[in-house]
This record gives sequence, structure tokens and C-alpha cells, in this order.
Amino acid sequence: MKLVRYGEKGAEKPGLIDKSGQLRDLSAHVKDLTGEAYSPESLKKLAGLDPASLPAVSGKPRFGAPVTGISKFVAIGLNYSDHAKETGADIPSEPIIFMKANTSLSGPNDPVEKPRGSTKLDWEVEIAAIIGTRAKYVSEADALNHVAGYCVCNDVSERAFQIERLGQWTKGKSHDTFGPLGPWLATKDEIKDVQNLSMWLDVNGQRRQTGSTKTMIFSMAKCISYVSQFMTLLPGDVITTGTPPGVGLGMKPPTFLNVGDVVTLGIEGLGEQRQEIIAA
Repeated sequence: MKLVRYGEKGAEKPGLIDKSGQLRDLSAHVKDLTGEAYSPESLKKLAGLDPASLPAVSGKPRFGAPVTGISKFVAIGLNYSDHAKETGADIPSEPIIFMKANTSLSGPNDPVEKPRGSTKLDWEVEIAAIIGTRAKYVSEADALNHVAGYCVCNDVSERAFQIERLGQWTKGKSHDTFGPLGPWLATKDEIKDVQNLSMWLDVNGQRRQTGSTKTMIFSMAKCISYVSQFMTLLPGDVITTGTPPGVGLGMKPPTFLNVGDVVTLGIEGLGEQRQEIIAA
């Protein structure tokens, strides 16, 4: 299934995109796409519905992030060796964990704000997992059994805030709109091999990132298992897992986003995003 939340901000409804690409309303069957809606029991119930029996939604409504009410938004840094190299960082010996504020969560096509005082606004196409069942001290072999599905994430970053200001990466990663997610959550059965998906990102129509999840240093299963050793992952939690090379910080000279720029990105099987940069 491809599950979505559609409608105006704060008034999103749950939906499903059928095999023909038609958006259909799920409101009669689930209140919203929270962690509870992504439990195995709930997903089994939704999978049993006949999409043709669901009301078709006309037009092209806005999509919100495909999950709401999350307890945390976890990210993995420097998880592609070429990306670590381009930023001048050592290849990590274990996953680097940081947090993005829950308030950074945004719709896939919503504008991205350039924060006040920002000078180094950057892009990062990433694959994210949404957790479906509670995960604490899970093994790598069992980790993907705790996943509800996968989606595209743009881990928007303000590099001056992240690197040049005191403290941890979080403040360069957490501004409102810095976590576009979606357009949909693809349930696990939609993705044959999460470690073999092509990914790309363009800025103003120019290709900046081309990569594949097969070049991740630490696999999706490893990332989830590792994070679960340090914190309990709850249904609905988001884990985004790093970006391939081609970010603005790694360009020569470094190149960053300005108001009016347009970022488009996508991952095989997970859809595409589009964001225009606006002033905060």
C-alpha cells in the first residue's frame, strides 16, 4: 500500500493511492495515520480493503507528512562513504545519531524556510523508515520486522548552525520545514530490497545528487537495531538514514540554497518531492 495524509495543514485526512494512481479516502476506516495506524494489525485491516470501494478524491490536494503524532525524529549522519569524504569527515566506525525536532516535520511539497541568519542552507535526499512496532534492544536480523514502511526524506540542513556554532548538529537540522517527508509511506511489501533503491536530487533543474541505498555504510536494519540500543523506538517514529554525495557543502566551491530556489528529489518506488525556498 501507498498511504498518505492529504489536505490543508492541520486538517489532513488519511488516504491511499491505488494501483492506477488514484487517491482514495480512508477516513471511514482510520482516524489518522498515527503510530497506532501503522501497527501490524491496523495495516492488515487496511490491506484487506478493496481500494475500489473507497471514495475517490478529486483534484490534486496538498500532501502532508505521511505520519503524525510522532514521539521522535531520529537521523543517522555520514552514512554514505562518498558523502563523508566530500565533507572532509572520517568514515564512521559506528552509526552517528542525531535528532531532528518533531516540529521540523513537513509535507513533501511544502515550502522550506530559510531561517533568519542562515548563510549555508543545504539539501540531503534520504530514505526514512517509519516504525510500526515498539523496538528496544532489537537484533539486526529482527530490525526490519519493526518497520511499517519507507518514505522519502529531505534532511534539510543549515551548515553554519550545524558546524560553526557551539553544540550538537541538532540546531542545524531542526528549523520548521527542515523535515519534508513523503509523499507517501510505502509499506514493506511494496519494496523488494530496501538496500537497492536509486535516489536523486536536483536544485533548479540541475542534478546535484545521484545515488543508491546499496552504498549505505550501515544498512537500514543496522541503523534501526543500533538506535534501539540507546532509545526505545515507538510506533510512528521516523528514522532517516543519511545521504549520498552531492550536497552543497561538498561542492567546490560550496554552494547553498537561497530564497526562490527549487529543490526536487525522489527515491525509486517512494515518489518525489518538490520544495521552494522561502524566507522565514
